[in-house]
Amino acid sequence: MMMKIRIEVDSACPKEEIVFRCSSLSEENVCLYEKLKELARQQETMVFYKDNTEYFLSLSSILFFETDGREVQAHTADNVYRTAKRLYELEELLPAFFLRISKSTILNLSAIYSLDRTLPSGCYISFADTYKKVYVSRHYYPILRRRLEERRSYI
Repeated sequence: MMMKIRIEVDSACPKEEIVFRCSSLSEENVCLYEKLKELARQQETMVFYKDNTEYFLSLSSILFFETDGREVQAHTADNVYRTAKRLYELEELLPAFFLRISKSTILNLSAIYSLDRTLPSGCYISFADTYKKVYVSRHYYPILRRRLEERRSYI
């Protein structure tokens, strides 16, 4: 299928918009649409806290969320921030590139560098350019594998 791609610049346009026009709703069109939505969601920001300061970080910079006692923390490669949301609230709000991988952790699938399967039940996930790792429980491991396969099929 030959696809026509173009960019129209309109200085009078109040808000940027992407229009995906197609003759039929094929599986390829749906996959492309979902990928565009995911890319747009990666640019979204959330409010995080560290000491007395509020930070507005893009979701793509978050490696994972985890509970620490009664507090939910957001981990980047080199920092840890607090969020006012509970894990179950984040699970509903976050875009599709986040996935719960244990009772206490939600992972950014886009940030995975490697999976270490040396454990008999579950695995550890590593991230690029940081020492941080998270554990994927045996219960959530099949869901993680399925989601990673789905992501590969989009690329």
